[in-house]
Amino acid sequence: MKHILSLLMENEAGALSRVVGLFSARGYNIDALSVAPTEDQTLSRLTIETRGNDETIEQITKQLNKLIEVVKVIDLNHSRFVERELMLVKIRAIGKTREEVMRLVDIYRGHVVDITEKTCIVELTGTSEKLDSFLDNVRDNILETVRTGAAGIGRGERILKI
Repeated sequence: MKHILSLLMENEAGALSRVVGLFSARGYNIDALSVAPTEDQTLSRLTIETRGNDETIEQITKQLNKLIEVVKVIDLNHSRFVERELMLVKIRAIGKTREEVMRLVDIYRGHVVDITEKTCIVELTGTSEKLDSFLDNVRDNILETVRTGAAGIGRGERILKI
C-alpha cells in the first residue's frame, strides 16, 4: 500500500543524505521524494512516498525518528489529507492527434505551457491516479515525462510543526 510520510528535519548539509541512506541500508524503496525549506528557515519539510504494509511503515517511522536531524515524522495516511503532484509531459501533437491532446488537456484541467509545430508540453496537477490516467490516454504520443512526486498536507487542524 502507498504511504506518504511527511518529516520536519533540520535544514543542514547531509541531513537528506542520512534519511535516504536509512532507506537504502534497510532495503526500503522511495517512490518519490521532495524537500524544501519551511516557513522556519532552520527546518525543511521532506515528503517521501513509499510502499509497504503497516508494520513496514511503522518500522520506517521508528528508524526515521532515531535520526538526530529528524524533528518530527507523520504518516499522512493515518488521517485525511490532501495530495497533489505536478507533471510536465511533452507530447507529439500533429494533425488529429493535436486536437485529441487539446481535448484531453481540457478534460483533465491541464494547461499547455509550450507548443511547437510538432509537440506540446502539458502541465497537470492532481493525485497520482489522475496523472496516471492522463498518461494512459496519451501513451502512444509521449515523448518525455517529468513528475515531482506527491506533496501532501493533513486536512483540518492536523499540522506538522514543532
